[in-house]
Amino acid sequence: MFVDSHCHLDRLKLEEHGGSLDAVLDAARARHVHQFLAIAVTLDDVPEISAIAREHGDVVISAGVHPLHQVDPEPSVEDIKKCAERFGAVAIGETGLDYHYESVSRELQYERFTRHLIAARELELPVIIHTREAREDTLALIKEHTDPAVGGVLHCFTEDLDMARVAVGHGFMVSISGIVTFRNAEHVRELARAIPLDRLLIETDSPYLAPVPYRGTSNVPGNVVEVAECIAAERGITVDELAMQTTANFYRLFRAAAPEAPDNVREALASSGMLIDG
Repeated sequence: MFVDSHCHLDRLKLEEHGGSLDAVLDAARARHVHQFLAIAVTLDDVPEISAIAREHGDVVISAGVHPLHQVDPEPSVEDIKKCAERFGAVAIGETGLDYHYESVSRELQYERFTRHLIAARELELPVIIHTREAREDTLALIKEHTDPAVGGVLHCFTEDLDMARVAVGHGFMVSISGIVTFRNAEHVRELARAIPLDRLLIETDSPYLAPVPYRGTSNVPGNVVEVAECIAAERGITVDELAMQTTANFYRLFRAAAPEAPDNVREALASSGMLIDG
């Protein structure tokens, strides 16, 4: 019972899978991945990933603009809200700040991120945040514009534990990707051990960041199992426990996705005491 809490289904290299998204998702389901959150990187992506969600009951979507994507015109708060509402997004994003690259100016990223946070707050939807080398600004804007009762997630998190703790204290979860399996990523494994289990999510960020032993290939949602196995080993718990808790965390955060949870997942969570909304 795994959830891939962050994947780009519209950007998968389907030619490597017989040209079939169905084949990719069926392979993931065969590995007990029961839910997929398909992430938008521009608002123009949203209709396509919405069509995927309509065809696959275990796919839900977000709506937002990635901090490093150049778009014209820049979406207003109302543009973001209207897109999310029209296509039934369960979250706003991915959005955030990435000061490692300069493809979009810091000032423009800051303004764009602020608009997304306002839209998320007004819609009472969690926000999916990409943050890199932008600790102070990211945390300041989270504190100013987000409701801890709604929260969000720091996705593919690779920053420091103190940042994670501040975000968790403001109602956020932290998501770990396949980077946790990389040989030179001990700091991410330290995060995976230290983040409270009830605040942890797992993801692939596919088609990017394939975990060991698939590093160097195009990533797919089924590889979230390797992420879970690595984290479980680091924490000294079973993969089943890690899978169950991160699945419960997902539905607790993305409440609009909970009514779509597969019956077997809902029953298992209920029987374990990890009830979900909806």
